[in-house]
Amino acid sequence: MAPWCTTLSGLSWVAMVAGWVLVVGLAVWAVCRLFPGQARLDARTLLEQRLAAGELDAEQYRELRDTLDDRSAAKGTP
Repeated sequence: MAPWCTTLSGLSWVAMVAGWVLVVGLAVWAVCRLFPGQARLDARTLLEQRLAAGELDAEQYRELRDTLDDRSAAKGTP
């Protein structure tokens, strides 16, 4: 039977480091899943939210929406 306290070989060190990377990676993944960050909103959705919250009136909304549509058309996106 092999003794418990022996010197680690090169392959053992690689396995140990890979194991710790796996443990830390799983911990980071779990924390990110439990506490998701706020998703980035596109400009159109943000504009609609501001209209719904009453920060913009209908005229301001139309002007800004048209500006966004013109900018989108210039970039070639629908």
